[in-house]
Amino acid sequence: MSIEALMEEAREIAEAAGALTLKWYQKNDLAVNYKVDGSEVTEADRAAETLIREELLRRHPDDAVLGEEHGGSFSAAHRTWVIDPIDGTRGFVKGVPLYSTLLALVDEEGPLVGVIHLPVLGLTMVAGRGEGCWLDNHRCWVSSHSVLDKALVNTSSYETFTEKNFARLKKTGALMRTWGDGYGYFLVASGRAEAMVDPVCSVWDLAPIPIIIEEAGGKFSNLLGESALKLDQKTDSLNGLATNGLVHKELLATFGKS
Repeated sequence: MSIEALMEEAREIAEAAGALTLKWYQKNDLAVNYKVDGSEVTEADRAAETLIREELLRRHPDDAVLGEEHGGSFSAAHRTWVIDPIDGTRGFVKGVPLYSTLLALVDEEGPLVGVIHLPVLGLTMVAGRGEGCWLDNHRCWVSSHSVLDKALVNTSSYETFTEKNFARLKKTGALMRTWGDGYGYFLVASGRAEAMVDPVCSVWDLAPIPIIIEEAGGKFSNLLGESALKLDQKTDSLNGLATNGLVHKELLATFGKS
């Protein structure tokens, strides 16, 4: 299949899973369970991932699959789909409309296709290697703001920052907000924010992000400045920095890297 066809398939699957999550969104009797790490998980998370897995098995039975809720593993020898059925479950549980469904396809060269779908907002961003980044039917690009002063810098939670890094970022004059999870990256790729910082995250949180940001003209790396995403890492062992590219070096410097 062409990359363009894979992008359309990934979009369809993510949107179907996102639509399913709306069955539980703002439901008063939503049952919430807790994982070993203390993070929330709901029936909606599990049902959405099951739907995605069933579609992938039907369409691409030879591909490997790795998901937040039902496991699996990254395979260097096969294409691998990486699933985060609800990125931002804590917000979803509280009825916040900014959660997302994330889906990525990775091959031996790295991220090939990435999707951020925002079910409540009805928006879908999809990117493919060499095919650009698209918000619905429009090509999207990162912003042209070139300094951290007055730049919008998002994160999922500033509680994950060290005191030193938090203080350094405040001194830059950046506008610091917690429009985080997949929505934070969505804002960067669509030119509405300059950066998204994720000091603590897992592979399913990041898998679609490099291709989305880079195809929108931005830059993605970890907080050491390394661009390669290590897909075989353990839960909560990764971190990420996505920017419009123009403020990337300055942000890395606030974390002690240039």
